[in-house]
Amino acid sequence: MTDDLSALQHETEAALAAATDLRAWDAVRVATLGRSGRLTALLRDLGKAPPEQRRERGAALNRLRDSLTARIEARRLELEEEELDARLAAERLDPTLPPRPRETGSIHPISRTMEEIAAIFGAMGCEIAEGPDIESDWMNFSALNIPAHHPARADHDTFYLPAQGNLPPPVLRTQTSPVQIRTMLARQPPIRVIVVGRTYRADHDATHSPMFHQCEGLVLDRDLHLGHLKGTLIDFLRGFFGIADLPVRFRSSYFPFTEPSMEVDIGWNRRTGELGPSGPDGGGDWLEILGSGMVHPRVLANCGIDPRDWQGFAWGMGVERIAMLKHGMTDLRPFFESDIRWLRHYGFSSLAPTMLHEGA
Repeated sequence: MTDDLSALQHETEAALAAATDLRAWDAVRVATLGRSGRLTALLRDLGKAPPEQRRERGAALNRLRDSLTARIEARRLELEEEELDARLAAERLDPTLPPRPRETGSIHPISRTMEEIAAIFGAMGCEIAEGPDIESDWMNFSALNIPAHHPARADHDTFYLPAQGNLPPPVLRTQTSPVQIRTMLARQPPIRVIVVGRTYRADHDATHSPMFHQCEGLVLDRDLHLGHLKGTLIDFLRGFFGIADLPVRFRSSYFPFTEPSMEVDIGWNRRTGELGPSGPDGGGDWLEILGSGMVHPRVLANCGIDPRDWQGFAWGMGVERIAMLKHGMTDLRPFFESDIRWLRHYGFSSLAPTMLHEGA
């Protein structure tokens, strides 16, 4: 090997030995084997050597390239191992220490309540139906037999969107009932569905929110009557609240989309706030919990279903309301404030299965 090649090898090996980290190592690699490196330049100038020396010098350059490439790679492995040893020494853990508590997430009470509702009604043969949050005036009001003068159509009660052309302005749905209409338009009876989703009304205080969740149910079949409705809701309420002898009362009422219509009350102690039958000290009272009724024949006709052949019953309830009653919550607003302390207190384990349908 000529003197210039021997000098290059010794200088490169010395520079590699002096490199104490990967950054310095990479500088040596680039200075030797890079596009402008010293060895690369010698290989590029090989064509300028006399023909009688070219073969011998080319072989020497190739041997030097292989030798330096191997030496550079070996030094890289040494430096990586040294860095790993240093990091392990700095990050050494004491295996005798107890493990750190692992932060786990939890299921929001609203989500959990909707899971429980779906479990109970699913055991009764209902499936879940879904629909859009923005509805037409016809879907949200007219198809449900809600007259033009009804207060729910007023601007101070309902969120309206800009009108399109000559059509009435669309609305943020005020109840999940439009999904019942969509279901009846899309399929033929018999039908058993529940609808759980967001609804919107211009109201906000400790017990009302501009956005809240509703659960509605619809059952259509031949020869249905109020007895079927009562049995369904009694089984649901007793299964959901976990009170086998929970008193349930049905009161006549009025809803445009059902006839006859009924409010549903459950047993409640006004003094203690507890649900269930009155104790020996008395204090028994009634608390309204949901609305229900037999589907109005006009609603069936609006959906192309002959009310002479098919009957149905429907019900609706607020998800937040029944969650508050079940878990002793007094204010609706924390449901939407994302306070991590509140969520940790009222949240549910993601591993806990929903088995409430076994009690229905």
